[in-house]
Amino acid sequence: MTDLDLLREIGGFESRALEELYDRYSPLLYTIIKKVSPDQATAEQILLEVFIIIWRKANKFDARHGNVFSWLVTLTRNKAIDSLRRDRASTDTAQFYNDDYEDYYIIPTFLEEMDNLDLATAISIRPKVEKALAKLTDTQKYVLHLAYYEGFTIDEIADKLNVPIETVRSKVMTALFNLRDNLVKM
Repeated sequence: MTDLDLLREIGGFESRALEELYDRYSPLLYTIIKKVSPDQATAEQILLEVFIIIWRKANKFDARHGNVFSWLVTLTRNKAIDSLRRDRASTDTAQFYNDDYEDYYIIPTFLEEMDNLDLATAISIRPKVEKALAKLTDTQKYVLHLAYYEGFTIDEIADKLNVPIETVRSKVMTALFNLRDNLVKM
């Protein structure tokens, strides 16, 4: 069965489809979570929560605006980053989590014009992306790491580095543009 077939069946609460999707993607999704949350127990809990979300909200996936691989990877990253932010937040903020919050902040939505990426393509371009990342300055790598793997907002990065918000915004944008340019040149 294709990923899309599995997700459609999960939307109909077919448990064997969820099992197959879990077998197919849990190693990859766990690796993504471990990049954000290196603690094994926390990473395992987040992975479980990701598959609970998939079970409950598979119908939120829109095949016209993305593919299952991109949706799963983005959902997983969103959930891992949200968990990390909640751990850093005050107890009042950390407790607010409901379906509306999940739909807005955790469930991915993609623009129509976005390029789709599947697992085979992701694996094939990995060396190219690693080379492009290696060409970034240490500062550019660090701000991207803070933003994409540690889940810091621009404001939090500015506070952490004790620099103005606009400086951080500029560094992140420059890093992303340089990454894109490095990829195009390869």
